Amino acid sequence: MAEIAVDVVLLPTEEMADKAIAANKELLKQCADKIVLDKESCLPHISLAMGCIDESNIDEIDKILKTTAKESSLGQQSAVCIHTESNQAGEKVSVFEIEKTEALQSLHEGVMKRLEPYFSYDVKADMVLSSSETGESTLDWIKNYPENSSFEKFSPHITIGYGEINNFSFPIIFAVSKLALCHLGNHCTCRKILASTNLKTC
Repeated sequence: MAEIAVDVVLLPTEEMADKAIAANKELLKQCADKIVLDKESCLPHISLAMGCIDESNIDEIDKILKTTAKESSLGQQSAVCIHTESNQAGEKVSVFEIEKTEALQSLHEGVMKRLEPYFSYDVKADMVLSSSETGESTLDWIKNYPENSSFEKFSPHITIGYGEINNFSFPIIFAVSKLALCHLGNHCTCRKILASTNLKTC
């Protein structure tokens, strides 16, 4: 079995996914083809844990996610603003910033701890599901996820694309429907669901 780059994510309900896709369409007028969100092969998501796994462990991770989902009750989520910052290449990337609640932080930490035995971070370009050349910023993000993006540095968000946009009203209250393991694509997009389980939302 091959090693692949993955992301454990929360998938929002269809209504919120539609909002992210609409924002992405506006951004595509500025930066075409970099991130093109849809509901099939480039999913709007909130990342909880990122790394590399052996494909032979997908079934075991699926069991862990099902157990985690049964123990979690997140309730409603709130997107509080659009945050834009520049990546290593100087390109502006915009996200819906999500309020970091105690329940969301706890879920992130629980997933990180439970999947630590399965995750590695020596990522290579061929571990990423991509139809084009994988960018160095994608590999760096995955490789440095534990140090730069986890535990006290966890910053929940939904990436909406490259460029800047501000024509949204906040807060946006929404629910998440699934906890999923996804194969990562270029720009740390979620390209393929490998395992998923429904979440309690109240």
